[in-house]
Amino acid sequence: MVPVEVRGLVKRYGRVLAVDDVDLTVERGDVYGYLGPNGAGKTTTLRILLGLIRPDAGSVRLFGRDPVGEGARALDDVAGFVEEPAFYPYLSGRQNLELLGTLDGGSPAVRIDEVLELVGLPDRARDRLGGYSQGMRQRLGIAASLLRAPQLLILDEPANGLDPAGIRDMRALISGLAREGITVLYSSHLLGEVEEVCNRVAIVDHGRIVFEGRLDDLRQSFGEHHRVETGDPERALAVARASPGVGAERLEGGILRFEAESGDALDAFTVALGAAGVGIRSLTTERATLEDLFFRLTEGEPAEAAA
Repeated sequence: MVPVEVRGLVKRYGRVLAVDDVDLTVERGDVYGYLGPNGAGKTTTLRILLGLIRPDAGSVRLFGRDPVGEGARALDDVAGFVEEPAFYPYLSGRQNLELLGTLDGGSPAVRIDEVLELVGLPDRARDRLGGYSQGMRQRLGIAASLLRAPQLLILDEPANGLDPAGIRDMRALISGLAREGITVLYSSHLLGEVEEVCNRVAIVDHGRIVFEGRLDDLRQSFGEHHRVETGDPERALAVARASPGVGAERLEGGILRFEAESGDALDAFTVALGAAGVGIRSLTTERATLEDLFFRLTEGEPAEAAA
């Protein structure tokens, strides 16, 4: 069964259309990034997936089960948290896990040891939660989610509030979970981190999906950019505009940035530069970052122009 299958999902809050005809498919083994600006409807969608709120229209299936109609039974093999994990601050990390495990039918001590080790908290397990940093709380939230050994882990902004070291550790943790065979649905606004760990993404804007698929397919849909530094950038720009297969030309601080539809078009352009007496100081190929692609899809312009 497919871990997550969403079709035609709609959720309104009064006049606000928070989720607008959303389709999602998360395959087994995916680390799936769910991306969008604040207020785009990401958290609302995750709440529906976990059965916390009801949609106004559409269907949700988790391993073929309906969390709206079947309730908690549909969440077998599923775990995670939305927004921020909640714990008792006067209890230790271990005591919080023991309590949550009891409420979920019981978790043996060895399993608690395993998840604490997995998230890197064995040395702080007996400390009161009130002394935990934000990053430690986030990791404990993942540990709590892993107690039931889920096949699907749904995480809402797990790196929220973390410092650079904490973000690095969270990235390593999620990558490790994927290697263990756990499918991860990962909502985040930290585009660089998503790019590091996710193989597939959905980008949502104003409640609607504007892209769903593999990151490589998204990059290919926008093509590669090239940058050429020359002694005469204005003449290089004129040559680019006269060259077949070369487009989207513009100057940035004396450097020409352009696209070429093929390797042959790129070769012909460099030959044309030489014929025009324009010396090439450097020629580099840029692969579009997820941030570039995100802003193009949600704002209709590249990241550097939106800054």
